[in-house]
Amino acid sequence: MDDVTTAFHSAFGYGPEGVWTAPGRINLIGEHTDYNDGFVLPFALPHALTASAARRTDGRVRLLSRQSPEEYAGPVGDLVPGAVEGWAAYPAGALWVLRDEGHPVDGLDLLVDSTIPSGAGLSSSAALSCAAVMAAASLYGADLAPGGVARLAQRVENDFVGMPCGILDQSASMLSTEGHALFMDTRTLETEQVPFDPSADGLTVLVVDTRAPHRHVDGAYAERRRSCEEAARVLGVAALRDVTDLPGALAALPDDVSRRRVRHVVTENGRVLRAVDLLRSGRTREVGPLLTASHASLRDDYEVSVPEVDTAVDALLAAGALGARITGGGFGGCVVALVETGRVEACGKAVLEAYRERGFEEPAAFGALPSAGARRLHP
Repeated sequence: MDDVTTAFHSAFGYGPEGVWTAPGRINLIGEHTDYNDGFVLPFALPHALTASAARRTDGRVRLLSRQSPEEYAGPVGDLVPGAVEGWAAYPAGALWVLRDEGHPVDGLDLLVDSTIPSGAGLSSSAALSCAAVMAAASLYGADLAPGGVARLAQRVENDFVGMPCGILDQSASMLSTEGHALFMDTRTLETEQVPFDPSADGLTVLVVDTRAPHRHVDGAYAERRRSCEEAARVLGVAALRDVTDLPGALAALPDDVSRRRVRHVVTENGRVLRAVDLLRSGRTREVGPLLTASHASLRDDYEVSVPEVDTAVDALLAAGALGARITGGGFGGCVVALVETGRVEACGKAVLEAYRERGFEEPAAFGALPSAGARRLHP
């Protein structure tokens, strides 16, 4: 916190009025289910984005990041969808969304610092949106509950940035608690804090950053969502979470692509529910095979994996991981694995060796601990 406060003072010539933090997330299981009204099971990471901010009286906005040379400055009234690009689109979108919903937000100086690896599929964009919404809302007197912040942060990505994501990432950042996974029904927005302490069972959640750039706003993610919505229309259901007869649904669909997309969503919802039951009963080790099954489904039916990811998953499993899968929206990013703590080093080495054989950029790996959600740090 001291670093971001000092950096704010250095950049703007005065101190911030407050400091807020929002974590990245790992989705243990439940991928591409959130925009299908389904179930998800993420948890917050210790890696977080921190925002320091203060009001301005001249109606102008200045946005700075310690991770990017790109800056934005302009009148708050100029913040409209499509007007801001790059990282600054997310805090700019936070101000636009708040104003669009009737909150009297005006000028703002904001500086952010982050330990969330960018482009790794750990939801750095959702953390940035959440932190910016919290900062601007708090400074201008808008009393928002954590779930309300998550909803507005989702609007930032949907309506300002143009990324048609569900509410998983924002909810994980805002609602997670330490030592728990967040079980969420994305239709009702009901949540349950499911105890999740892998270390108590001699296990580690190992995250491998594959260094394959994680990009969504290039049409592939949107195409997957459109395919699901069209399949739901054909099947006569509000969303794919309502499909109860999978064989019958597959027979009713007109093409193989639709059938594979639907099969993934329906079976993935089942895997989430099974994982929650296992965690509730303390059978954490048995979650491993569900992760591997999820990856196979995301790779073959949803087609969102890439060679770097598949290489990491295969190497982890060969080295003794209990389960491994791509996490996040796909098309790059990270792999999450459930590993016996005594085998973490061997699993890491196996991935490194496999990458060297394939000529891929060297990956990074870390153990993930279920951590606290977003909050105000100061004052």
